Amino acid sequence: MTPENRSSAIAAAILLAVFGLGAFYMPTIMIAVGNVSTIAAGIIAVLFVGAFFMVFWLRGRSQRRRGL
Repeated sequence: MTPENRSSAIAAAILLAVFGLGAFYMPTIMIAVGNVSTIAAGIIAVLFVGAFFMVFWLRGRSQRRRGL
């Protein structure tokens, strides 16, 4: 495994862990925030999904700039 592949694998594992834990706790967070404001709970859900896709968009931009 080359150092570049290793760092990509480590980054993928970290992203998987972060978003996996976020998705696991999302229902609890939504219920807690939903007790205060249902609009705020919806905004949090949209931000979570948006952050997930934003990571891949930023990675694609970075790779395009490096010429990969």
